[in-house]
Amino acid sequence: MDFEHSANAKQWIDRLERFMAEHIYPHEKAYHAWSDDPANLWKPFPLIESLKAKAKAEGLWNLFLPRDYGDFSPGLTNLEYAPLAERMGRVPWSSEVFNCGAPDTGNIELLAKYGTPDQQAEWLRPLMDGTIRSSYVMTEPGVASSDATNLETTILPDGDEYVISGRKWWISGVKHPNCKLLLVMGKTRLDAPRHAQHSVIIVPRDTPGVTVVRTISVLGSRNTPWGEAELLFENVRVPKANLILGEGRGFEIAQGRLGPGRIHHCMRSIGQAQRSLEIMARRVTQRTAFGRKLSDHGSIRQDVARSYCEIEQARLLTLKAADAIDRHGSKGARDLIGAIKIVAPIMAQHVADRAIQAHGAMGLSEDTPIADFFLRNRYVRITDGPDEVHLSQLGKLKIAEYADPGEHA
Repeated sequence: MDFEHSANAKQWIDRLERFMAEHIYPHEKAYHAWSDDPANLWKPFPLIESLKAKAKAEGLWNLFLPRDYGDFSPGLTNLEYAPLAERMGRVPWSSEVFNCGAPDTGNIELLAKYGTPDQQAEWLRPLMDGTIRSSYVMTEPGVASSDATNLETTILPDGDEYVISGRKWWISGVKHPNCKLLLVMGKTRLDAPRHAQHSVIIVPRDTPGVTVVRTISVLGSRNTPWGEAELLFENVRVPKANLILGEGRGFEIAQGRLGPGRIHHCMRSIGQAQRSLEIMARRVTQRTAFGRKLSDHGSIRQDVARSYCEIEQARLLTLKAADAIDRHGSKGARDLIGAIKIVAPIMAQHVADRAIQAHGAMGLSEDTPIADFFLRNRYVRITDGPDEVHLSQLGKLKIAEYADPGEHA
């Protein structure tokens, strides 16, 4: 087993790190100052578009699409992209600069894998060019959406159109001024088996009948300029040609979208944990308490040691999952994908919490990014599927595997 990144991955890592050092970290404080100003609510940071142009010019663009997407892909595997996602995660807003930010990454993969040529020409190309943004519209307030078979929004045929009716919430990205595309999941085949009822359909953001009911704060933050919102679909009409893949194929599409995306989420969490550890290590060498540097206290050393161990464990597990997707596809790697989704954000939350504690009151402020990292990873533990769902599914898989050991019992 080779634990070294490939030569190809290493050169991409070097290129990305140079760009981050020159163009991302120097603007980090200005970005947060802009976003924290109420006058700038839902307005993108002014430098974003120029930074995107620089990244595109340097070929650091759409890096997440793996090789099996052919001409859409820059040629990396999931395993080779994983360390790049980790480095982008160190400054969470930087993913957009490289056109590698959620939910666009998942929507691009969805359209690249399942979209018709016409759908790709109208929507995929602008998304890949970074001229528009998108939202994935699934979760609903009236049902437990962690079980997606509960979704009640309807997508019903009427002549040459589908009519969409329902209420959605926690829809990320919809408040961004460049959001032009909604990919909506709802129920089309009402009498079909539970996992064959739902479909995914393209809805242009400005379609009549789509209303933003309210924006929703995330642990006290508006998460501008992306934002989360509650949406109402009132008899929204779109052409039948906007349906993706076919009626009743929604769960197939959702599963194809989720596997690689969870690698991206987890590696970004690992990047935030790694940066929290580095910031903590610097802090404890600069502060004295009770006659000794913080770094000389045993409890601090234990926190640093535990954090290092947990980050390494999560990183190796996530890289193993990425490699398994490359070799066997998302279905063949589903146990590892479930495991990393359980492990990575909890680990990052714990590491950030220790770093906050080492900083004292400063750790709660905007003077470092660690409080933001703590909140982000608490958020991810729900929005990318609650821990309980992943634990339940992984436990079910492993019980089935281990309960029938065959001749080697």
